[in-house]
Amino acid sequence: MQKRLLTAAIVAACVSINLTAVAAESGKTTVGGKAYLDVTNISKSSDGQKTDPSGMGADGKRFYLGVNHVFDNMFSANLTTDFKYDSGKAQATQLYVKKAYLQVKFSDAAVLRIGSADLPWVPFAEHMYGYRYVENVLIDRLKFGTSADWGLHLKGKLLNNSVQYAVSMVNGNGYKNPSRSKSMDIEGRISATPVKNLTLAAGFYSGKLGQETQTTSTATNTATRVNFLVDYRLSIVNVGAEYFSADNYTKTAVKTGPSDKAAGYSAWVTVKPAKKIAVFARYDHAQPSKDLNSSLKDTYYNLGVSYQARKNLDLALVYKHDKVENGSIKTSNGTIGGVNQGKYDEIGLWAQVKF
Repeated sequence: MQKRLLTAAIVAACVSINLTAVAAESGKTTVGGKAYLDVTNISKSSDGQKTDPSGMGADGKRFYLGVNHVFDNMFSANLTTDFKYDSGKAQATQLYVKKAYLQVKFSDAAVLRIGSADLPWVPFAEHMYGYRYVENVLIDRLKFGTSADWGLHLKGKLLNNSVQYAVSMVNGNGYKNPSRSKSMDIEGRISATPVKNLTLAAGFYSGKLGQETQTTSTATNTATRVNFLVDYRLSIVNVGAEYFSADNYTKTAVKTGPSDKAAGYSAWVTVKPAKKIAVFARYDHAQPSKDLNSSLKDTYYNLGVSYQARKNLDLALVYKHDKVENGSIKTSNGTIGGVNQGKYDEIGLWAQVKF
């Protein structure tokens, strides 16, 4: 009887050890998501005449669904999809691959990602700003930058996390277009916390935006961009600002010229009078075409109150205003402008849901 019990115990122990080994070998897989939703009223006009999409309605601006698998302490992989309504020719909801990468973590100071992954600047600025579900950050809103692209991405933390860096060598067409070009673009960022609660950052971009290929004529210009950001935050207040300057940062300017410059800045403030309530505001101003149309200007601001209804659910009552003078520009809220001016006003409820 004792031999049988001993044998059973040994078998059970072997099975347990084997299952543990299988679990360790198979790693850990997690599934998560994030959605940006809103119910708002839009009033959009061009040279005093109302235009689409004026009216009341609901939007699902973004819906990210991601799968992350950790093989071990060094290797992991991520696939994140992006649902977005295409208001262009498709007139339908499109599904994109936002991120798809293999990660190799050598240490906190060196993390390598291969594939489509976050670029150094836009996701960082979104984190500092804190209200991406309400509005894209400055260069993303004005199409002078994007959040992800296909290539090689290296990032890390140094000096007890007081200094962080990120650099990417990418195809240049953005995450929606993984096509290969003749050369690769480079984007980088370095940020530091010289004193407690204060963050300083600088970034750059240089490349052909995917417009130079082996079988097409050499692109005449190189797109370049520099970024600077400062952010100071306490438990009840956050104040920050971002500035950019860009040369030839459109695909047309890169491929055929003529040269053009752009510049702009964004400033934001958030005050938390209570644990789950915040009052926030933001102001942007930009000249998207300083050489070709120096009178073209964009002025944007928003005002809002947010409430954390529960963990992973944020709500915000917001008013947005965008005014474009002496021309038209493409923004994250569509093309705004006219011969003299165009206006975009939106008021309503925004929500961010994470799981």
